[in-house]
Amino acid sequence: MKTHMDATDYLPQSVTRFARFLGNELRSYPGRANIMLRCVLASAIVITASMALQVPFLALSLVVVFFVTQSNVVMTRLVGVLFMLGSTLAVGGAILVLKLTYDYPLLRILMSAALFFLSAYMMRVAKIGAAFFLVGIVVIYVQSFVDMTDQAEALVRIALWVWVAVNYAIAVTLVINTLCLPAEPVQQLEHAMLGQLAAVDACLAGIERREPRAGGPDSRNVQASMLTLQKLLRFSTMRDAEFRRHQTFHLARVATVSRLFGAAAHLPDDEAGAAEIPFGVASALRDACNHLAGTIRAGQRFTMSDTLTNMTEADLPGALWEMHNALRAFADRPAAAESTESEREKERLLVPDAFSNPVYGQFALKTLLAAMCGYLFYLATDWQGIHTIMLTSLIVAQPSLGATGRRSILRIGGAALGSVIALMMVVWVVPRIDGIVGLLLMSLPVLAIGAWVTAGSERISYAGTQLMFTFALALLEQFGPTSNLTEIRDRMVGILLGVAISAVVHASLWPEAEGEALRQRVARLLHRLAAQIRQQGDAKAAPVALWAELADCESMAARVALEPGWQLTEGQQEGFQIHVQTMLAQTREILLAADAFDAEWRAQSGSERGVGMVGALFAESAGASLDMYAHDLTERPEAVLAPAPVSLDPQLAASALDQPAPHLQAGHGASGRLIARAKHLIAQVSTLPGWSAASADATPSIRVSQA
Repeated sequence: MKTHMDATDYLPQSVTRFARFLGNELRSYPGRANIMLRCVLASAIVITASMALQVPFLALSLVVVFFVTQSNVVMTRLVGVLFMLGSTLAVGGAILVLKLTYDYPLLRILMSAALFFLSAYMMRVAKIGAAFFLVGIVVIYVQSFVDMTDQAEALVRIALWVWVAVNYAIAVTLVINTLCLPAEPVQQLEHAMLGQLAAVDACLAGIERREPRAGGPDSRNVQASMLTLQKLLRFSTMRDAEFRRHQTFHLARVATVSRLFGAAAHLPDDEAGAAEIPFGVASALRDACNHLAGTIRAGQRFTMSDTLTNMTEADLPGALWEMHNALRAFADRPAAAESTESEREKERLLVPDAFSNPVYGQFALKTLLAAMCGYLFYLATDWQGIHTIMLTSLIVAQPSLGATGRRSILRIGGAALGSVIALMMVVWVVPRIDGIVGLLLMSLPVLAIGAWVTAGSERISYAGTQLMFTFALALLEQFGPTSNLTEIRDRMVGILLGVAISAVVHASLWPEAEGEALRQRVARLLHRLAAQIRQQGDAKAAPVALWAELADCESMAARVALEPGWQLTEGQQEGFQIHVQTMLAQTREILLAADAFDAEWRAQSGSERGVGMVGALFAESAGASLDMYAHDLTERPEAVLAPAPVSLDPQLAASALDQPAPHLQAGHGASGRLIARAKHLIAQVSTLPGWSAASADATPSIRVSQA
């Protein structure tokens, strides 16, 4: 009987889930403190310079610092260049509008609206959408100043000061990120590969001691590790010309490390399986992995030892066979010719359907309508402090309802927290500071909190930027102490009104709900996975494309959960969400089981004919179940049946293939390992959730002997 209860037992489940979510999102990871320190250092320099030289728009400068500071030098410089380009276009466009239409208010509004519409459109179709985002922000922001003064020269000065505030902050940020603890993507890639090889070595060490695998990588680790290496490889190629010339070699090396790490997840997890491994195999593979790690550090070519080269693959389990095959393929890889940059095809600037897809124009029109409604409210109330109502309309505008909802929640949450902190500072701290040192001591801890949150995943990162921006707007916009609490109130009211207007407009006009697209995308993923299971592939790299597609589906599911009215039928929203999350989690396990089955199947390709044919039979059964499930998901989503159970009867399979039954018995050498992998794969497929009451009904069993 339970004698005591934790405090969390008395809390609602929604509160505990939210607390667990925050704990996961705010935990430390390698490089997060580095990003925070770079943000804080650049912010300290910008605050000091702006206060000493009286450069206005300090809050805008700090936002630029946060946006430009990225996880590595490549992304930092890319975003910095885009922001410089965008700010120049924005200020130039704003001045041009003022010059041509200053004396004609209606024409000025119409021309600004056209420029804003174009900016919102280019945000969706251009690969440098961040630059046009700045154009739209500045164009709509300048309109709030036009109604504050009747002096055209003052407006031009304001626009030019905006350019200065943005670009000098970019320059400071680039210098800090170049000189202070720069994170080079090439070094990050090498560190990530060495970390994965160390994990493989730890797993093989346990096998060498005849111990079952414990604490090895799971499906989520395998997925994250593969995608991390691919992302860092892309950044490294962008960063280093020498690296780019040997791109094929580095791609092969990344694929080899991914195969080794993925195979480590399939190592035996019981003592009996570990005892079946021939003596010396794990030791030889450990030596080869350590040698590969040494070549990564030294930048040398990998070669296999004679022990590993002469090793017999016939009796190796699938996971060890996969490791041996991956190392041999990389060692035997011929030297590839260097890539020539002159022959590379130039990337197009716009998405392929930029002028044929009406969704982009509808998005721009909705964003413009929300901004103009906010501007109308701003003028009608003559409430100068709520100019953030127009900015919010563009900031929260995202390609889908779920993404817009998430950005709105993060903006409100970050602004509320920043406002509360600013309020406490105004009441208790500001009256006690009298210099720049006190200002920095008050501001930098808050900026550090915002930077830590900003360095997190996309699910919370914008909240950190918004926290900092709201705090800076309230306390750092004046060149001296401020005690005006109405500034804090007005900014928050403007944000709330802007979010409300945008939510109504985006949900009412051409709503871009992703619920249907998610269902179709998951179905396509399952069809591709079924095709992957059916074919006995030759020596190939880990299916990174399938893991990446699954990650995209998971991101889309997180956005869909925030959409209003995305459920299939009335009252099914929570049920649908649970089913989607369960299905994606199970798909991840199926991917890992499919990799293990494929490795074992290829390892036994040269053994008895019956084993190979039974493997093909099992693969066909699993693939057919997945295809049927994916078909139901596409054609009749209201009544998706769980996959029918598949009977794995070795006696019936042996009878169908005229093979002796002992060869196919689980636990009987190579055939036993293949049968065990097939059973695990089909068990994972069979646990995909049904989406209706009918899925609970008994369904006829599919027997492999009848496939």
